[in-house]
Amino acid sequence: EAGALASIGSIGDSYDNALAESLIGLYKTECVTRDGPLRTVGDLELVTASWAHWFNTSRIHSKLGHVPPVEHEQNYYAHQAAREDPLSGEPSLH
Repeated sequence: EAGALASIGSIGDSYDNALAESLIGLYKTECVTRDGPLRTVGDLELVTASWAHWFNTSRIHSKLGHVPPVEHEQNYYAHQAAREDPLSGEPSLH
């Protein structure tokens, strides 16, 4: 009714955010220690951004026909008819 769009779970479901927050907390705890692999939050941010970029652009995904997600998305939109007015919440190529 309010026009909210679902992210991972159902609309208004906080469990997807709770899981993400819990995972991120564990990730930070494991990675940032005095003698650990990462010593500062800046180090953690750089490594995390690098991983997210790889995950979204370079990794090969079997469910997507063994192509990276970004390539699959580009192929998808290349074969869609352009709309004058995209629906609310939909990505736009304009």
